[in-house]
Amino acid sequence: MMSLSVVILAAGQGKRMVSRLPKVLHRVGGTTLIDRVITTARRLKPATICVVYGHGGERVRQSIGAPDVEFVRQAPQLGTGDALRRALPMIGESDVTLVLYGDVPLVRAETLAPMVAGKIERVMVLTAMLDDPSGYGRVVRDRRGRIKRIIEDADATPVQRRIREINTGIMALPTKRLASWLGRLETRNAQGEYYLTDALAQAGADGVPVEADTAADPAEVLGVNSRDHLAQLERTYQRRYAQNLLERGVSLADPARIDVRGELECGDDVAIDINCVFLGAVSLGADVSIGPNCVLKNVAVGDRTVVEPYTLIEDSVIGADCRIGPYARIRPGARLARDVHIGNFVEVKNSAIGEHSKANHLAYIGDAAVGARVNIGAGTITCNYDGANKHRTVIEDDVQIGSDVQLVAPVTVGKGATVGAGTTVWKRAPAGALTINEKTQVTRPGWKRPTKKQR
Repeated sequence: MMSLSVVILAAGQGKRMVSRLPKVLHRVGGTTLIDRVITTARRLKPATICVVYGHGGERVRQSIGAPDVEFVRQAPQLGTGDALRRALPMIGESDVTLVLYGDVPLVRAETLAPMVAGKIERVMVLTAMLDDPSGYGRVVRDRRGRIKRIIEDADATPVQRRIREINTGIMALPTKRLASWLGRLETRNAQGEYYLTDALAQAGADGVPVEADTAADPAEVLGVNSRDHLAQLERTYQRRYAQNLLERGVSLADPARIDVRGELECGDDVAIDINCVFLGAVSLGADVSIGPNCVLKNVAVGDRTVVEPYTLIEDSVIGADCRIGPYARIRPGARLARDVHIGNFVEVKNSAIGEHSKANHLAYIGDAAVGARVNIGAGTITCNYDGANKHRTVIEDDVQIGSDVQLVAPVTVGKGATVGAGTTVWKRAPAGALTINEKTQVTRPGWKRPTKKQR
């Protein structure tokens, strides 16, 4: 069985990004560029994955933090040929070495697989046809269509710059030949660097065939060299993801106005309105409806639940048949059972809410255990923080809580209790009873409002 090594070149500074962040640590679809490339490499089941890093140093290594990835530092950075040469000690006795780039995040394993299949004694180059090939190395072929050489943009003649077929930089090469080829590279070019593409001439001189695969979708082999490139690839990624959702039966009000920055799993007949953002791992059950301008992060939503507009839900579990929002905030640790209603300007944090319970407006429920069939009135808050520590509030089944109530934790409201409007509860409210703070209403006849003094 053929042994494969993958070398990912990720040493570039990316000056045009105008950023202190290493270029390969910028993100597309919520994931760093380098992590996307590593994930693709893993799908090919290589014996070794080696990342050649430079600019950003330890930040790149720490960001990846994967036990199956080897690292080699390139300093100074003298070109792609020099980068691969530094990786040679890591790739050992593999049969084929596949060279990928940490700033080309959208290339698919399905595109790469044919390059590393079949014959070992050949060089495979991945090319693409671009309407605007400026900035890329051009593929120069002979009259029979065979690759003669690859000429970098900076070294190309005006005639060569009109060639639309570009070199993506992605190559598969026989590992045992690399030391010889890379050792013969020279720096006689506009950049004064060791070009990996010059190894193709070495291959030809040694009688090793150079063949090409052309990427069906040029967008998947485009690299990132500027913020503009990054934004374009983000839109490409999001369009693809939206198309995939449509093909899986998800209704999108506008496929151009959805952002998935992680993984979104959807049941049957899910409907998603405009300008929604999904971060991390999000799952939506069957017949879920997400209103416009919602943000969901690491959330599981049960069947038939409706999330109204302008709602933020993160690190929570939402049961079936719930109604959330509009303008609700569900914070980490919330667990809502079936048929829970959380209305406008209600915040829930680190709390479990039982079936058929409701907090329809203007409430804060934090660090609480709320039973079934509880109704929480407007303006109610759980006072869970004493200035140093958080405390729990327990609201048992069938409780009715009036408006403007303060529940001073730790405190329990017993089953079937009623708490009157405006009450501050700082000790247990007994089950089945009415708890209020008694006070007297006073009327003063003839009282006059103050008036402003005339200047």
